[in-house]
Amino acid sequence: MTGVFFSLISTAGKALTDVTWPRMSSKAQSSNNLAHARRTVQQLRIEASIERIKVSKASADLMNYCSEHARNDPLLMGIPASDNPFKDKKPCNIL
Repeated sequence: MTGVFFSLISTAGKALTDVTWPRMSSKAQSSNNLAHARRTVQQLRIEASIERIKVSKASADLMNYCSEHARNDPLLMGIPASDNPFKDKKPCNIL
């Protein structure tokens, strides 16, 4: 069995560990490359099927959405004191 020999070197120059990994056979390597190519082609087909729109249209749509829903946005309109669970309803009587 042939293998690839790696030696991990520390900053002082001494070997920390020696690792030998078995080398893939050419048939296994070819099969691995083919599987990787198939996954790549599948991903590219998925990305090619996505409908694209221009950035100018997307930004205009986003601005319209924000304008239409601004009245329901608590960060823009605020929360009424009666509906705010974090606002004190009555002052502290201890002090």
